Amino acid sequence: MKLSYFADTDTLYIEFSDSGAIETRDLDENTLLDLDAAGNIVSLTMEHASKTADVHKLQISGIVN
Repeated sequence: MKLSYFADTDTLYIEFSDSGAIETRDLDENTLLDLDAAGNIVSLTMEHASKTADVHKLQISGIVN
């Protein structure tokens, strides 16, 4: 899983899997959801992330080894 924030475009990108996305769904005007062939979530993209999420505070818990 990868989490990337691009300050120049204020975009938050969360990649859950490196399997290829075959479909992108618009959840709303600023949020895109990528799905693989089985319908599993591959990634989530949030435009204007600093206005819709607290991107300046990141907390991670329960990491599996």
